[in-house]
Amino acid sequence: MDLPVNPPVQPMLAKAVTGVPDQPADGPVWSYEPKWDGFRALIFRDGDEVVMSSRGGKDLARYFPELVEAARASLPPRVVLDGEVAVARPIGSVNRLDWDALSQRIHPAASRVEKLAQETPAVFIGFDALATGSADLTGEAFDVRRAALLEAAADSGDDRIRVSRVTRDAGEALAWFTEFEGAGLDGVVGKRLDGGYVPGKREMIKVKHKRTADCVVMGYRVHKSGTGLGSMLLGLYDDGELRMVGGSSAFSDARRRELQDLFEPMRTDPDAVAQGEVSRWRTAGSAEWIPIRPELVAEFAYDQMENRRFRHTVKFLRWRPDREPGSCGYDQLEVPLTYDVFDVLEGGTP
Repeated sequence: MDLPVNPPVQPMLAKAVTGVPDQPADGPVWSYEPKWDGFRALIFRDGDEVVMSSRGGKDLARYFPELVEAARASLPPRVVLDGEVAVARPIGSVNRLDWDALSQRIHPAASRVEKLAQETPAVFIGFDALATGSADLTGEAFDVRRAALLEAAADSGDDRIRVSRVTRDAGEALAWFTEFEGAGLDGVVGKRLDGGYVPGKREMIKVKHKRTADCVVMGYRVHKSGTGLGSMLLGLYDDGELRMVGGSSAFSDARRRELQDLFEPMRTDPDAVAQGEVSRWRTAGSAEWIPIRPELVAEFAYDQMENRRFRHTVKFLRWRPDREPGSCGYDQLEVPLTYDVFDVLEGGTP
C-alpha cells in the first residue's frame, strides 16, 4: 500500500464539553455533526488493496467483508476515509442503530462472520477524509476534507458507504442532540472549520447525553482478584418484576472491600450464585453474580438506554435511603424521540 497517508493511523479524537458551542458573531467557527455510536474505523483503499482499522489499530476488515467489498467496488481507487461502522435494524416503524447486533459481528469463526454479514449487514458512515488520489488532506481545512469525502462516498451509489450530515447552525445541532437519540445516536460532535486533521489528538469536541436514575442494587460480582466487590448489579421494576439493567464497577480498592462487607450479610442464600449472560466478552465464570435482598437504592449516572438496559457502564453517585426499592421503575427514565437513522444521513433512506 502506497498512499499519501498509510496505515497505521490513529483517528483524530474529541474532548468532552458540557454544551454545543455557539458560533461567534463575526462568522462560523464550528461544523457540527451527529455523534454516531458504532466502531470507529479508518478505510484505506489503494487499488484492490483495502485496509480497515479500528481506533486502536486492530484489523476490522476480517469482520466486515461486505464493507471491504463495498470500498473496493465503489470508492475511488486511492482514498483514506474516517468514519464509523454501524448496524441499523428496523425497530417498530423506524430503523435504529443496534449496538448488540454490531457487537455480534466480532466473531473468530469465518463461517459465522459470513453468515452475519448476510443477516446483519453493516454500513460505513464517513465523516472525514485524510487523503484522495495523491493528495494528503490532513493539513487542509475541514471544508476541503468534507468536499473530498462527499465526492468519494456520497456519489458512490453504494448504500453500504454513507456520509453523515453536517450543519453550521448551533440551534440545529442542539435540536439534533435531542432528536437523533431516537435513532440510537449519542450526542453531537464539533470540528473547527479552519482546523486540520490531527491523528491521535483531541482536536474535536463532543457533547454526550448525561442522565441519572435511581436503581435497586440486586446483586454483585466479586473482583477478579478474589477480594472485594468487582461490580454491583442494578435493577429496575417492570410490572412488579425486578429486571437487571446494568452494572457499576468504578471503585477504589478500599471501597470495594467496604461494599463487599455491606452486601455479604444481604445474600439471599449464602451458597447461591446466579448465571448472567455469557458472551465472547465474558467467560462463564465471570458471568456469575451473587443475588442480595433488593433493599438498597442508589443514584447512578448514565448516558443511554438500549433494549431496556444501560448502554454503557454507569457511575455510582450516592445512596438514596429516602427511596423505596419498589418505586424504582422504568417510568423515571427519559424516553428518546423516535427517529429513523437513515434520516440522519446525507441522502436519507436508501
